[in-house]
Amino acid sequence: MLLALTHRSYAGRNNERLEFLGDAILNFVAGEALFERFPQAREGQLSRLRARLVKGETLARLARGFDLGEYLRLGSGELKSGGFRRESILADALEALIGAIYLDADMQTARERVLAWLADEFESLTLVDTNKDPKTRLQEFLQSRSCELPRYEVVDIQGEPHCRTFFVECEVVLLNNKSRGQGVSRRIAEQVAAAAALIALGVENGND
Repeated sequence: MLLALTHRSYAGRNNERLEFLGDAILNFVAGEALFERFPQAREGQLSRLRARLVKGETLARLARGFDLGEYLRLGSGELKSGGFRRESILADALEALIGAIYLDADMQTARERVLAWLADEFESLTLVDTNKDPKTRLQEFLQSRSCELPRYEVVDIQGEPHCRTFFVECEVVLLNNKSRGQGVSRRIAEQVAAAAALIALGVENGND
């Protein structure tokens, strides 16, 4: 276990090989859990969710949660530069720790630890990718249900040429009423209308 906490700056024998092993285990356990949790998800969706779970930022945050940086063995240069707080070093050490748990115990123990550490992250996951704009999210939602794509129509433009407001309606086959949006450009108005359609469909709520 001590080897898992040994950065390459500290000594010849370090945690890089354990990091490699832990990374493989982490990806497998996260992928397996996502496969079971989201039975309707497509491959691309599962891949994006897994990437969010195992990215360095997430792992470093988990490592900070139990003060892993305080136990790292770092070379003098890394100590002076605050390496025990560096995101990449913390994330790598957490992966190495997973590899060490697997070798010292077994796969089941490693799986249990990974799932326990990621429990809160799993609870926050959704198939709706909030990093994408509303129009894209609406389109992907409808495509996943083999529905026609939404239709947008500019129904009114108000104001002077230098200060216009566009009014757009979005028609979705799954909704009885068209959703509406307005904005200083057609593109923004369409995004607002798409967001309203997602809320009407129950895919998202107004607090998202």
